[in-house]
Amino acid sequence: MTNSVSNTALTRALNTVERVGNKLPDPALLFISLMAVVFVASWLLSSMTFEVIDPRSKAPLEVVNLLSGASLTAFLSNMVNVFVTFPPLGVVLVSMLGLGIAEHVGFINAVLRALMQVTIKSLLTPMVAFVAILSHYAVDAGYVLVTPLAGVIFYAAGRHPLAGIAAAFAAVSGAYSATFFLPTSLDPMLSNITLAAAQIIDPAHQVSPINNLYFTFSSSLLVILIVWFLTDRVIEPRLKATAIDGDTSSIDKFDPLKPEERKAMWAALGSMALALGVLFLTAMPADSAWRAPIAGTETVGSLTSTNAPLMKSIVPLIFLLFLIPGVIYGTMVGTVKSHRDIVAGMSKAMSTMGYYLVLVFCCALFIAAFSQSNLGVLIAVEGAELLKSAQLPSAVTLIGIIFLTTTVNLLIGSASAKWTLLAPIFVPMLMQLGISPDLTQAAYRVGDSSSNIITPLMPYFPLVVVFCQKYVKGTGIGTVVALMLPYSISFLVLWTLYLLAYWGLGLPLGPGASYTYPV
Repeated sequence: MTNSVSNTALTRALNTVERVGNKLPDPALLFISLMAVVFVASWLLSSMTFEVIDPRSKAPLEVVNLLSGASLTAFLSNMVNVFVTFPPLGVVLVSMLGLGIAEHVGFINAVLRALMQVTIKSLLTPMVAFVAILSHYAVDAGYVLVTPLAGVIFYAAGRHPLAGIAAAFAAVSGAYSATFFLPTSLDPMLSNITLAAAQIIDPAHQVSPINNLYFTFSSSLLVILIVWFLTDRVIEPRLKATAIDGDTSSIDKFDPLKPEERKAMWAALGSMALALGVLFLTAMPADSAWRAPIAGTETVGSLTSTNAPLMKSIVPLIFLLFLIPGVIYGTMVGTVKSHRDIVAGMSKAMSTMGYYLVLVFCCALFIAAFSQSNLGVLIAVEGAELLKSAQLPSAVTLIGIIFLTTTVNLLIGSASAKWTLLAPIFVPMLMQLGISPDLTQAAYRVGDSSSNIITPLMPYFPLVVVFCQKYVKGTGIGTVVALMLPYSISFLVLWTLYLLAYWGLGLPLGPGASYTYPV
C-alpha cells in the first residue's frame, strides 16, 4: 500500500516539507533567533523617522533601540518578571494540575471507554468523532488513547480498523479547536496571547478567556458531520482493497468497564454535574458575586464582562471540575488510597511540562522584545495601510490569514508557539482595519487545526503510523497522509466557509466577544 502512493506528487511534496522542516531549529531556539533579529532590527530602524502615527499616543511612531545601554539593562532586570507573568504560563499549568489528576486515576479513561461501548455499528463513526473531540479536555489523551481504541472498536465491529484510526485522528488533531460544553485549556491560553498582542496598540483592551466558545462548540457539530461523511463514504470504501495482515489476535476485543469502574464513573460524573449546577444557581442572581458591576446600576451585574469574577475564574474552575470527579473516581476504584496519590497525579502532569516551560521562557522574551521595540506596531500600522490601499474585503483578509496559518502549521506544530509568533502581527494589524482580536483568533484556530493531520512534523504523526501498522504492516507516512488528506482539505475549506457564514449571520463568537474593533 505504501508503494502505491509513494510516487505521487502529494508524497513528494510532503517529503520536501519534511526535509525543510527538519532543517529548522527547535521552536525554542527559533524564538531566541527571532528575538536576536528584533534586537538588530530595532537598532537599524531606531535612527529612522516614520510618518506612521502611534495609535496609542497619537504621536509619530519611534522604534526603540533595544541594544542601547538603558534598554539592555531594563530588559535583563525584567527578564524573570516577563517569564513568570507571561499569561499562558499559569493558565496551562493550573489547568494541567486538575486534568492530570483525572487522567492519572483513570477517570478520563473510563468515560471514554464507556462512550465507545454504547454505540451501535451504524453510529460508530460519529461517536468516535464525538469522543475524540471530548478528549481535548485531556490534552494529549486523545492521541494515545482514543486513536488506537477507535481502531480496536472498528475492527471488533467488522469494519476496517484504519478507518477508525483515521476518523479519530481527524477529530482529535485536525479539529483540535473544536470543543464541547466547557472550554479546554487551549481557550484561555490562546486568548491570553491574543490579549498580549492586542495591548501592543491598545493597553486598555480586554479579551475574554472564552471569547470563541460558541463558535468552537458549534464547530464541533460541523466536524462530526465531515468526519462521518468522509469516513463512511470516502475513506472506508477506499480501504476495502487493503488487506489486514497484522497480528490482531490480542486486539479483537476490548475490556468493558468493570461494575466498580462504572459505578465510580457515574458518581464522578454526578459530582461534576452537581458542581456545574451549583455554579449555575449561584451565578444566575442579578447581584451574584460571580458578576461584574454594570455602570449606572446597583444590583444588576454582568457575567460576560472580562472583569466578571466568573470570567477570571475559568482556569481555576477547569481545575476544580476535573479535580473533584477525579478524586471521587479514584477513591471508589482504589487508584486513590491517600493524598499522596493525588499529589502523584499532579506531579506526573507537571513532569510533562518541562519542555513547555523552556518554550514559554523563549516565547515570553520574544514577545516582550517585539512589543518594547515598537516593531509590532510599525508592522501592524503599515500592514493595515497596505491592506486598506489594496481595498480587499475583510473576508478575503481573513481567508488569507487562515491559509497562511495552515502553511506555517506544516512546519511548527505547537498551537501556542505559532500564535505567540503570529498574534503580535495579525491582531494589531487587523485591529487597524476594524476587525476584532476575537475574530482574528477564531480565524487562526481554523487554520491551525486543519493541517495538523497531514504533516509528518506533528509529534504524534509517527505514533499514528505505528497504530496503523498493527493492522496493515506496509503502512507508511504516505499511507497515513493519503488517508488524512481528504479530512484536511475538507476542514480547511468547509470550516473557513462556516466561519464566514457565522460572521455574516452575526452569531456570537463567545461571551464578551465582538466582530469589530473601533479604529
